[in-house]
Amino acid sequence: MPKRHADEGETLASPAEALKNGQRATPVQVAEHQDEAMGEFEDPYGDDFESEDEIEEEEDEIIELNDDDEDQEEEATEGYENSEKKSKPKKDTPRLYLPHRSAPLGADEVLEPDPTVYDMLHRINLNWPCLSFDVLPDNLGNERRGYPKSTYFVTGTQSKRKKDNEITVIKLSDLSKTLEIDDDSEQESDNDEHDSEPILESRSLPTTDTTNRIRVSPHAANTNEYLTASMSESGDVYIWDITPHFTAFDTPGTTITKAMNRPVHTIRAHGGVEGYALDWSPHVTTGQLLTGDVTGRIHLTTRGTSSWTTDKIPFIGHDGGASVEELQWSQSEKSVFASGGSDGFIRVWDIRSKKHKPALSVRASTSDVNVMSWSKNVSYLLASGHDDGSWSIWDLRTFKANGNDESPLPAASFSFNKSPITSIEFHPTEESIVAVSSEDNTVMLWDLSVEADDEEIAAQRRDDASGELDDIPPQLLFVHWQKDVKEVHWHRQIPGMLLSTGGEGISVWKSISV
Repeated sequence: MPKRHADEGETLASPAEALKNGQRATPVQVAEHQDEAMGEFEDPYGDDFESEDEIEEEEDEIIELNDDDEDQEEEATEGYENSEKKSKPKKDTPRLYLPHRSAPLGADEVLEPDPTVYDMLHRINLNWPCLSFDVLPDNLGNERRGYPKSTYFVTGTQSKRKKDNEITVIKLSDLSKTLEIDDDSEQESDNDEHDSEPILESRSLPTTDTTNRIRVSPHAANTNEYLTASMSESGDVYIWDITPHFTAFDTPGTTITKAMNRPVHTIRAHGGVEGYALDWSPHVTTGQLLTGDVTGRIHLTTRGTSSWTTDKIPFIGHDGGASVEELQWSQSEKSVFASGGSDGFIRVWDIRSKKHKPALSVRASTSDVNVMSWSKNVSYLLASGHDDGSWSIWDLRTFKANGNDESPLPAASFSFNKSPITSIEFHPTEESIVAVSSEDNTVMLWDLSVEADDEEIAAQRRDDASGELDDIPPQLLFVHWQKDVKEVHWHRQIPGMLLSTGGEGISVWKSISV
């Protein structure tokens, strides 16, 4: 998976630095115990709205006409209207941006989101890019549909200097709905849910290397132990206990010692070889995880009563030592996992096998298998995203044992994206919905249950005289643009909400489509 290196001399000002340097402050309230170096919320609406003082000044400038002289009133009004028509500049007609067809944005072009298609959209500028992050499960309840919202997540940085890298635990609160604007009156809609400003709080744990992948234990909320694994650029895998950092957000007076900022265990079985693949077992509550590196080795690490143990014999099976790009545990079988490699194969393994060889292998792509997602709702469905921009859904019941020459076909496959797929994830509750991010700077939401009939296709073609939408698949629900997007995750406790990370920070959003 390609990395995004920080530009030479690139820095992002913290809120305190912005105010000190006279920059425009962004709408963020900083908690007293917030890290000074943490990022800031970006104002998605800029200076589009006039202040009350500006409106009052304009009202004072209106000429009061003489009510007794109707001719003068009509003449003055007509002159005002004519001058307004002459002086009012024409608005540029917005152009539809199609990621698979439109030319890249020019140096003086920007892509503006349409706020009417988002229920919520917040963007956070970070000091350094993050290749990976994970949403922290919390105890605020499931099916949270009201506003404002709160969420917790953990990231690992890719800084310009090694010593500036860190693991960052973040809490976002008071996340309001997207501000809707009436185009005619240009007045804000009267909605109490817009009154609050978002709040960002953070805790940092120093680390010396870029974090390629970071994942939190899926059992964290139930065990109240927030074990988090980070796979570093150096090849070491660090296991952190971020429980005190998470607890400190909502428990005033929580003390975090230096010892709490250090890993509780380091996996060195990869021998300094870099890797990206990492996944916690959804079945072992005490802690069990898989890690894979670029030489094709997969190691299993299990937590015992007093320490962590990594199997000395790795699982090896990808052709020619091809890189292991992704690992996913089965959601229903305790001993089964799948790997995706740069050899284009998906391989299914059983950790009980003493041979440490794959039981099933399927060629998924002629390019790398970059990412995968095992459905939590349908245990036999596995999604894979590839380096050529295609992605597929596989029915594991069609996979044959190794040695069988018959290669199964995917249950569904799309080649709409023309750039490598960087992340793919099934919706946590809706079995047919998938989020897919790509190096074309997009996150796309798809609904595989949608089928367009001939009448709908004909109607679309009649409405679209330009033919721009002819090749848009009916299953494509929504496109979110984000520069250098690397990873996307659904929030399992807030229906329809997603978080995505890219070269310019984190987006927290919810579309009107899901």
